[in-house]
Amino acid sequence: MTQPDPKLILITLLIELGVAAAVSSSLARSTRFKNLLLLPRRTPRQTAWLVIIICVPLTLGVWVRTAVPNFLAADLSFETTILLGILVGPLAAMAGGATLAIPAVLHHEYWTLPVNLAIAAIAGAFGRFADPEDVWSFSPMIDLSIYRWVTRNLRRPQLDRQILLLLLVAGMQLGTSALSHYFPRHFFELNSREWWVQLLICATAPIVVGIPLKIWNAIRVERKLEEQGRLLLEARLDALQRQINPHFLFNTLNSITSLVRSQPELAREMIVKLANILRVLLKDREAFLPLSEELRFTDDYLDIEVVRFGDKLKVVKEIANNTLDIVVPGMLLQPLIENSIKHGLEPRISGGTVTIRSRITEERRLMVEIEDDGVGMAPERIDVSLVSGLVRPGNGIGVRNVRERMQVLYGELATVDINSRPGRGTKVTLLMPILDAGAETWGPIGGAAGQAISHMVEDAVRAMTRS
Repeated sequence: MTQPDPKLILITLLIELGVAAAVSSSLARSTRFKNLLLLPRRTPRQTAWLVIIICVPLTLGVWVRTAVPNFLAADLSFETTILLGILVGPLAAMAGGATLAIPAVLHHEYWTLPVNLAIAAIAGAFGRFADPEDVWSFSPMIDLSIYRWVTRNLRRPQLDRQILLLLLVAGMQLGTSALSHYFPRHFFELNSREWWVQLLICATAPIVVGIPLKIWNAIRVERKLEEQGRLLLEARLDALQRQINPHFLFNTLNSITSLVRSQPELAREMIVKLANILRVLLKDREAFLPLSEELRFTDDYLDIEVVRFGDKLKVVKEIANNTLDIVVPGMLLQPLIENSIKHGLEPRISGGTVTIRSRITEERRLMVEIEDDGVGMAPERIDVSLVSGLVRPGNGIGVRNVRERMQVLYGELATVDINSRPGRGTKVTLLMPILDAGAETWGPIGGAAGQAISHMVEDAVRAMTRS
C-alpha cells in the first residue's frame, strides 16, 4: 500500500474534525440519546442502546472508508472507541470497538479487532480512574490545556488527568500509526514518514475526542440548569403556598383568648380548626388536589372567621357537583377569601357576604369565582397590566400570591380576572385548564404544569446563553 500524500493527510485531518462535529451535533438532537448519555446509572439494556446509537453511523463510516477510495476521514473508529471507554466503560467500549471493526475485518484488516479491544480496555480503565468532571471538561484546544497545566503546576504540582488523557490519546494514536506503517494491508490508521505530519496526526486525535465531549457537555450543563430552574420554581411555589397573613393568626389568637373563659367549647373548636390550618401549611402537600379537598380546607378558615365576625359575615357556596373532583392548585382559594374579608367586608360596618362559585365553561375550562359585596376597591388602587390587560390590585398580597402561582403552574393556560366596583364589591374570577384525574398524584410538578415550567426554564436557559 502506497504512503498517502501529506496534502491528502492534512485534508483528511480537517475533514475528520468536521465529521466529528457533525456526528456529535446530530446525536445531540436526539432526546433518547441525551437521556441515555446523561443517566447517572444505566441498566445493561440502556448501555447497549447507547452503544448502538453511537456506533451505527460510525460503523457505516468505516464501511465507506473501505469502499470509497481516498475518503479516509469517514473512519473515526479509534476516537469513538476512546469516547465509549471513558464515558460508558470498558466492556461497553469493547463491544462498540468490535462492532466498529466488522467492516475493516471484512476488508482483511485483521489487526483492527484486537487493537480496538485494547484501546477500549485502556480508555475504560482511564474512565474508571478519572473524575467524571475531568472527562467532561476535557478541552479539544490543546494549546489552552497545556497552558493551564503549566500555570497550575508551577504554583502547585499535581496530577492533571486532563493532560494525562491528552497524552494518552496522542500516545495511542502514535502506536496505531506505527502499527499501520508496519502492517499497511492488515490495519488502517493515518501515518506519515514526515515528522511534522505525524505530529499533526497525533495532535488531531485528542481534538477529535474533545469535540464530542464539548458538544455533549453543553447539553449536560443545559440539563443541569433546567433541573436547577425546576428546583428554584418548586421552592418559589412552595414558599407562595405556605404564605399566611400574620394578622389572621394574631386576630384568631386574640379571639380565642377572649372566648377561653366565656365560651370554652367554642374556643376549643377554634383552636382545633386553627391547628388544622397550620398542619396543612406545614406539611408537604401535593401541588394539585381535588377541588373538594381545597374547599374543606377553606371551611376551617371560614368557620374561624364566622366566629370572629358573628352574624356580620355570611358565606354562600354555589359549587357545581361536576367540579368537585377536578384538581386545582393547593391553597388557591384561601388567600382570595381572606382578601375579600379583610379588604372588602371588614371595613364595612354591616359586614356582608362572601360567595364561592365553581362551574365548567363551554370551552371546557374550570371557572372559580370569589365574590364579596363589600366596599370594593377605589379606582386609584386598580392597575391594568400592560402585558396581559388584566385588572389587578396595586398591593393585594393575596391576589398577587394567587396570580404568581397560577403563572408558575399554568403559564398562559390560566387567567386571573378582577372586577371591582367601589361600594358594591369585588369579584375575582379564575379560569384554568381541566387537568387529568391523576394530577393529584403527580408530586410537586406535573402534566400541564410541568410543560409550562419546562418552557419557562428553556426560555431562561436561552436568555442565560445569549448573555
